Amino acid sequence: MNRQLTFLSAVTRTCLLLLSFTCSQLAFGQTPAPASVGFQSLLTAYYEDYLKLNPTRASYLGDYRYNDQLENTFSQPYRDQMKRLYTRYLDGLKAYDEKQLGERDQLNYQIRRYDLTTNLAAMEFTGYLTPMSQMFGFHILFSLLGSGSSAHPFKSAKDYDDFLKRINGFVAQTDTAIANMRTGMAQNYVQPKVVIGKVLPQIKAMLVDDVTKSLFYKPVQNMPATFSAEDKQRLTTAYTTAITQQIMPAYSRLYTFLQNEYLPRCRETVGIEADSNGKAQYAYLVKSSTTTDMTPDEVHALGLSEVKRIRQAIEGIRQQVGFAGDLKAFYAYIDTDPKFFPYKTDEDVLNEFQTIYQTMKPQLSSLFNMVPKTAFEIRPIEKYRAASSPAHYWPGTPDGSRPGVFYFPVLDAAKFSYWGMEDLFLHEAIPGHHYQISLQIENSALPAFQKIGNYGAYTEGWGLYAESLGKALGLYTDPFQALGRYQGEIHRAIRLVVDTGIHQKGWTREQAIQYSLANEPIGEAEAIQEVERYIAWPGQAVSYKIGELKIMAIRQKAEKALGNRFDIRAFHDQVLKDGPMPLAIFEAKMDSWIKSQQAIARKN
Repeated sequence: MNRQLTFLSAVTRTCLLLLSFTCSQLAFGQTPAPASVGFQSLLTAYYEDYLKLNPTRASYLGDYRYNDQLENTFSQPYRDQMKRLYTRYLDGLKAYDEKQLGERDQLNYQIRRYDLTTNLAAMEFTGYLTPMSQMFGFHILFSLLGSGSSAHPFKSAKDYDDFLKRINGFVAQTDTAIANMRTGMAQNYVQPKVVIGKVLPQIKAMLVDDVTKSLFYKPVQNMPATFSAEDKQRLTTAYTTAITQQIMPAYSRLYTFLQNEYLPRCRETVGIEADSNGKAQYAYLVKSSTTTDMTPDEVHALGLSEVKRIRQAIEGIRQQVGFAGDLKAFYAYIDTDPKFFPYKTDEDVLNEFQTIYQTMKPQLSSLFNMVPKTAFEIRPIEKYRAASSPAHYWPGTPDGSRPGVFYFPVLDAAKFSYWGMEDLFLHEAIPGHHYQISLQIENSALPAFQKIGNYGAYTEGWGLYAESLGKALGLYTDPFQALGRYQGEIHRAIRLVVDTGIHQKGWTREQAIQYSLANEPIGEAEAIQEVERYIAWPGQAVSYKIGELKIMAIRQKAEKALGNRFDIRAFHDQVLKDGPMPLAIFEAKMDSWIKSQQAIARKN
């Protein structure tokens, strides 16, 4: 399907959300709830102790104190340290009576307990024996750090010296990962062949004959002009030596091992359920990804139901516009008919997004009391990266030094289809990620430890929920723009079916691809890419739709309970004001709010 990609990879999205916390935090007009000084000290101490053991995460958060270190997450000493950390602080929570804490700190208590318990449960599984895939892994993360365009800064001579020390950590990571994969081979716990087949080219790209062509040489080529001649020469020599004697030999060892030893032993099956204890591990992954107690079978059944519902809605659009063919022919029609490609220049596309913004802008006050202070802009992605970067939101700062930006790629304006633009804007820009992330940044009451949580079900759930607000904001008047919303919906519903199909129901790669092709307007290459993502990252992709449906269900509950006293603006304020959290805790918080609103109504 020739429709613009609308989502960042989960890895990139996570980095964006982490980076969003590094922006300046301004007061949000809230007075922090009273809390035990000791409890606050416990939260602060956990955050500090966590960063000491996870210097890479610290770098992504803009904390550069540990930039000369690289944690070896596959090693037994690291796992032992993390288990002690989680256990110590989980025990530490027992010293406090949750009910005696203020409202905000009760949330803090619940979130911290949830995270610690979940993290300890993860340590019962052996994911460290399969430490890499084409979607994530130390081999990718280290290349990002060393490129000079990611979390590790290259602004001072110390920054450069720090990364030289991190290279030692990468060598240790590589050798530990190889040793762990050999252990996994002995236990018949290995990755699917299709996954490692995609990893090999990634590693091979790091092996170059000319050191100046290495990705890791870019910081040398971009060395600040302010450096002294002595530092420039010293660092150039040091980086040349490190690349040729440490980095490339490590990647070479890894490539040789994967090609000659590991790939022949990899499994033909693609679901994690084929591994020892795979069913239990997948159940955990679904639970931790959705931050609910849903089972894989429940997720699968929900996905089938949602796909059926949304297909009917798409059929309704097909009939509404008078298209006589079947759904497959309808998808081909919207992918090829010239009327869906009305633009000639990049500026035409930009102007269309601006029109969407101006159309819905006057209606925002009817849905929201809380509006971000952070400025907002719409920009096309620079041409040099447009081919590899899908549409996304980049956080700004409340002080005005940097606006929040909705970026969209245009490779060829004449091939940019218009029918999904409103849906995309609502999700990535306003009131989706710009509102959620900006309000989060601006809220000085949020504790630091929430920076190290990853609650994709909440954040992406809000983005998908925001898509449902189009009609209330004066959008979706064009049936094809409404179709864009349903296409986005069915894509996420298919994830529920396919991810659980692969890892719970024993589906093959080909079954999963064919299901995707049969149920959404997507090309074969894109379907393959999506399915192989699910194979490599079990459970991750089911979080999006679960989060959206949870917010919608809570809204319906509130509307039913409060009747004509339901205020959509107050509801949205409550959804956003406390930042991201596990859905199980979020639902309990919202239930409490509904009860409080009922109590107020009874008094009045």
